[in-house]
Amino acid sequence: MARTHTSRTLVVLLGALALLVAACAAPGGGSAAASPSTVRIALDWTPNTNHTGLYVAQQEGWFAEAGLDVQILPYNQTSPDTLVSSGAAEFGVSFQNSFTFSKAAGADITSVMAVLQHWGSAIAVRADRADITSPADLDGKVYGGFGDPGEEPKMRAVIRNAGGRGEFSTVSLGTSAYEALYAGEVDFTEPFVAWEGIEAELRGEPLRTFAYADYGFPDAYGVVLIGNSPWLAAHPEQAAAFVRAAQRGYQLAADDPARAAQLLEEANPGAFSEPELVERSQAMLSERYLRDASGRVGTQTLEQWSGYSGFLVDAGVLTGPDGAPVTTRPDFSTWFTTQYLAQP
Repeated sequence: MARTHTSRTLVVLLGALALLVAACAAPGGGSAAASPSTVRIALDWTPNTNHTGLYVAQQEGWFAEAGLDVQILPYNQTSPDTLVSSGAAEFGVSFQNSFTFSKAAGADITSVMAVLQHWGSAIAVRADRADITSPADLDGKVYGGFGDPGEEPKMRAVIRNAGGRGEFSTVSLGTSAYEALYAGEVDFTEPFVAWEGIEAELRGEPLRTFAYADYGFPDAYGVVLIGNSPWLAAHPEQAAAFVRAAQRGYQLAADDPARAAQLLEEANPGAFSEPELVERSQAMLSERYLRDASGRVGTQTLEQWSGYSGFLVDAGVLTGPDGAPVTTRPDFSTWFTTQYLAQP
């Protein structure tokens, strides 16, 4: 025990000495505020066009201009929601869907910017399925799912809104669901339209897709940037600097998708075997997903957060920090903020 106590004392003394040296080295004896602030952002998957704005901001030097040393953390099987909530990263790439489950369970996270203004995914079947021309035709079929507790309630709601009963069976396959769909082992799944949808076309396996919102289901933010709530409160200037640089990156992705796709590829050499997939995906995101109705990038509204996240509360699939079902809608206005975005 004495040895442990001595080690801890030494660490404290060394830490204090380091702070003193830093203070003395700064002009006027103040803190070294001119040095870049390290900010970590956790990816939700391997690099793809959902992340383009981050890589654009990095490649163009906009994070550096904002005084930030931004480290883009590779995906490592741990949810960005978990990493950000625990403080292992200041920011992360998430989705309104997963964010809702994490936030309800007690994650200390805040959505700071919407990357995709709409659902990035959709119900998909093989284009050669003449027997499936509407979600109503999915009754009695097999869904290749991903183990998300919100999937089945969403599918049932869309099918019923289309005139069906909402009765189907589910096989949880993860990303193997796409291959299972191509092979005819499942009847439908939900890919990202601007990635797996285009990928299917390039491999000669085109899909027919059904957008949830076309059948009266609430729209949702397909991708959001999230921040650690305590860190945001303690570092408002750095938070704003990061979000605005990222927003600038996604604005370029919306305005010049070809250039943005090139920067994404340059930042990740060897990561993409099909440049056409990246280019077509970025063009689709620019055309359909990145801007709100007024043409702005990054905005969020209480109406959209309340719609889908409220549906999950009403469906009874959310659990609170104590593991008990969430039965009352929370104040969704506390789940997101637009304060860090650049003003129009």
